[in-house]
Amino acid sequence: MINYIYSENGEPVGFLKGKFIYELNGNPIGQIKKGIHAYKLSGDYVGELYKDMIVDRHLGNLGNVGHPGNPGNAGCPGNPGNRGGVRYGYLEVFYKLL
Repeated sequence: MINYIYSENGEPVGFLKGKFIYELNGNPIGQIKKGIHAYKLSGDYVGELYKDMIVDRHLGNLGNVGHPGNPGNAGCPGNPGNRGGVRYGYLEVFYKLL
């Protein structure tokens, strides 16, 4: 199952498939650990998955979890369109995965 990840202005910026985070074109750029912690593929901590966004919830640096290997290109799942802008009081940090 694919879950889209959005920017705070409501635009889709990527998607989650299994434990991996992808750009909309299907290139893998990150991983999710413990259901919410977002890391680059290199293993560096970036932020938290919170309400379909990658944000800085001020949890500090959770370290490096190591490189999980390259899952390959997941293909383009399509564009779900804009969901409308939302702000949850946390800084959006999806760009740190790129």
